[in-house]
Amino acid sequence: MKLNQKLKEYWHKLGSPRWFYQITTNWVTFFGASALLLLVTGLVWALAFAPADYQQGNSFRIMYVHVPAAMVAQSLYIGMGVAGFIGLVWRMKLTDVAIGACLPLGMVLTALALFTGGVWGKPTWGSWWEWDGRTVSTLVLLFLYIGIYALREAIPDQNLRARASALVSLVGTVNIPIIKYSVEWWNTLHQSASFSLTEKPAMPVEMWLPLLIMVLGFYCFAGHQVLSRMRLEVLTRESSSRWVAELMQGRGMLANPAKASSTDHGKD
Repeated sequence: MKLNQKLKEYWHKLGSPRWFYQITTNWVTFFGASALLLLVTGLVWALAFAPADYQQGNSFRIMYVHVPAAMVAQSLYIGMGVAGFIGLVWRMKLTDVAIGACLPLGMVLTALALFTGGVWGKPTWGSWWEWDGRTVSTLVLLFLYIGIYALREAIPDQNLRARASALVSLVGTVNIPIIKYSVEWWNTLHQSASFSLTEKPAMPVEMWLPLLIMVLGFYCFAGHQVLSRMRLEVLTRESSSRWVAELMQGRGMLANPAKASSTDHGKD
């Protein structure tokens, strides 16, 4: 019974911009520091120490950017779809904030995945672009990101914009399983997943371990960017509220200790 009450309390707190802003302060620092450490370690390992592929040579190293970018781009869209569902059902304002925060990074990472895929495909397939099932479905993902971004820019009313974004985000999630299973459903040039949580990696450990580090680094970077954007948007939307005013006032006092000191003396 107590657990259910705590879960309900936590669920209601999720709708509080002030509570979200307070609990994510340390999260941003953690994700930022973790991303820096993991990405630097992964890049150095991938470029300098991982052995060359026996078939593709050194061209395979683009995988260490291509795979994480594609994975995180899809995960961000799944997050937008989940946020859209919660926003449509429970009307939580933070869900629209989350969708808006995921969009820019999602677009960039999807474009990066397509570009690095072309760079990888040139020496592997002999062309920059093939109408491959996974490539085309990833292009559709980019169009979805761009479409939602344009939709949000075109609708001035905040509530209508939130509902429209939530609906399109939710419907667009049908493309994610298409991206994932396109290699199995159709006869495509694209190779299967580089590694899976349920299967033993086909690559040697000195090749897939830096890839795993890069994937974790990209996820931490995404966490840092999305939370930072959400926090900024929360402050913008809640700028007229008392808690934001108190927060800004407190920051101003910390930024100008001389002013704070003179104020304290004046009170004495």
